[in-house]
Amino acid sequence: MSNSTPTNRQDDNARTAHPYGIVPPGFRLPEATRVGAVRLQVRDLQRSLDYYLAVLGLQLQSRSAATATLGAPDADRPLVRLEENSELKPARRRGAFGLFHFAILLPERAALGQFVEHLSNLDAQVGMADHLVSEALYLTDPDGLGIEVYADRPRNSWQHTGRELRMSTDPLNVPDLVAAAGGKTWQGAPAGTTMGHVHLHVGNLDAAAAFYHAALGFDKVVWSYPGALFLSAGGYHHHLGTNTWAPGPSARDDEARLLEWELIVPDDRDAIGAAQSLQGAGFPSDTTAVGTTTADPWGTRLRVLSEALALRT
Repeated sequence: MSNSTPTNRQDDNARTAHPYGIVPPGFRLPEATRVGAVRLQVRDLQRSLDYYLAVLGLQLQSRSAATATLGAPDADRPLVRLEENSELKPARRRGAFGLFHFAILLPERAALGQFVEHLSNLDAQVGMADHLVSEALYLTDPDGLGIEVYADRPRNSWQHTGRELRMSTDPLNVPDLVAAAGGKTWQGAPAGTTMGHVHLHVGNLDAAAAFYHAALGFDKVVWSYPGALFLSAGGYHHHLGTNTWAPGPSARDDEARLLEWELIVPDDRDAIGAAQSLQGAGFPSDTTAVGTTTADPWGTRLRVLSEALALRT
């Protein structure tokens, strides 16, 4: 891969198309960028499958002796890949650098209301929050890995102060959310369910910005939230959250952890541009037939691939 200056095919006027956000200094991820699958290391594959199928309502797409993929009912491509290692320790309760949570986005508020009642019927432990741009529920899988399930509020209702999008962590109005279900019961993750974002523990927000904003090409969207930085493409509230709320160090090979997450861009030229930008900023990347892989300063691995390649892998 050449270290030449990456080209950005977006018109310069598009760099200020949104009323909020700080654009990166060079390469900028395209508006249609989205998060793909997360790959997780778990101790007991069957235990994890029982949880992800019964609690989250994902569908099993494939399984081998030590691996499985799960996704939404209308999609061939997975949202979650599980890999078993029977020698693993649980994820650290106080947090390691790496995964804070991955976030499953439901297509409508009614589905989130149904999910609330489903969790209540299971007597599941759950955290709840109203983030102004979205409403969210928080769970922990059997290995201690964090999960968010959420629904977005309409984008035209999002507010900003200057160039910064407004986000908060307020109490969730549970009765109103349950009412939105319209009396319908949860039947599993509905069609249109996607991976909305990934949120990572990092050691330093400036270093996170250098990697994910200046090099990879995300916009900064929220930067005054205590101990956190939120980044996105296309004016979304965030495809990636980073925070300094964990003491570290990075998750070890013998712990349940996030092995890799995917960032899917519209075409191969965008993936090449991201790889060149990372290399130009001094962050190694490796391009193969299954995309470009890199790692942030704390060892969290990321794979960038095009939509066409995502359909083939």
